[in-house]
Amino acid sequence: MDMKELEGLVFCQSCGMPLEKDEDFGTNADGSKSEEYCNYCYQNGDFTQPNITLEEMIEQCSKAIDENRIMSLEEAKKLSQQNLPKLKRWK
Repeated sequence: MDMKELEGLVFCQSCGMPLEKDEDFGTNADGSKSEEYCNYCYQNGDFTQPNITLEEMIEQCSKAIDENRIMSLEEAKKLSQQNLPKLKRWK
């Protein structure tokens, strides 16, 4: 995916996952779709892992990216370390 393809995409403000389909989005307490968080990070108005640290999230995301063969673990870690601290949840 190049930068042109990334334009206009919404990313989870916790893990950085691109939110492309309706089922990717998490849910607010009232059952409505969250505009900021994915279904893995946010359900029913709460974070699914409320006590996870930024470092743990970087590790978890990097492994998922590697396991899904999106990029190597080393590349995923570098990308996650650069981008996750910029997301709303971690500021």
